[in-house]
This record gives sequence, C-alpha cells and structure tokens, in this order.
Amino acid sequence: MNIKIINKSNSPLPAYETVHAAGMDIRAFVTEEEVVIKPLQRKLIPTGLYMELPQGYEAQIRPRSGLALKSGITVLNSPGTIDADYRGEVKILLVNLSDIDFTVRNGDRIAQMIIARHEQAIWEQVEILNETARGTGGYGHTGV
Repeated sequence: MNIKIINKSNSPLPAYETVHAAGMDIRAFVTEEEVVIKPLQRKLIPTGLYMELPQGYEAQIRPRSGLALKSGITVLNSPGTIDADYRGEVKILLVNLSDIDFTVRNGDRIAQMIIARHEQAIWEQVEILNETARGTGGYGHTGV
C-alpha cells in the first residue's frame, strides 16, 4: 500500500524495525533542544509528519513497549486514531507515569503507528437481539 506523506522533520520516515512488525516506529520532531515531561504530566509531541491515508483506513498510534517498561512513558489516548480525512501534523500525546522526569529529544522514537483497515457501521435499531451462550455475562463472568 502506498501512502502519501510529507516529512518536515529531519528524521527518517516511520519504519518497520523487523520483517514481521505490525507497527512502525514514529519519532519526535522537537524544535527546542528538548522537552521534559514531569511525573504525571502529559505533553503533545510533534512529529513533523503529515499524511494522506486512503479512505477506509486509519493510523493507530500506540505506545512503544520498551519505553513504557523502562521509563513509564505511554500514549495517553491509546490507541490514538488518525482518520483518513485528517491533514494536520501527526502529534503524539505522551504521559509520564513514572516518578522521575522524562526527556524527549529530537529524533527519539516515541510511539508506534499501525495502518489498519476499518468499516463504517450502519445502525439497525431492533427490539430483540439474538441469544448466545454468554448472554449478558460481563466483567469476570468466566471466573478466575
């Protein structure tokens, strides 16, 4: 699949780091020297990327597992969705869940992006739904 993209940063385009990777690493485009995210603080980090997704696709922004494990940094609205009709800069909403400051520098890999197909639903309002074995069993219904 080809996707049109504008890269105003000095970083490489998002890329798959392994042959079977689903997500592409996405990098920070920090024009100041660095951005510090204090504990429990959130910051919107620019990437310098603008793209044109095909209709019927979205870009999902997800945390990088190593960054979450090692530094307590995650994507706050995870997964974030970039719609096919959005043309603004891709920005990543990071939150620091650790107890120490975290520094974002230009070019740091801060999230991953997955391109996914989606459908648009058409609601059919009814009075009765088909029965299933699960029924209305919700949280914890299958036991421990």
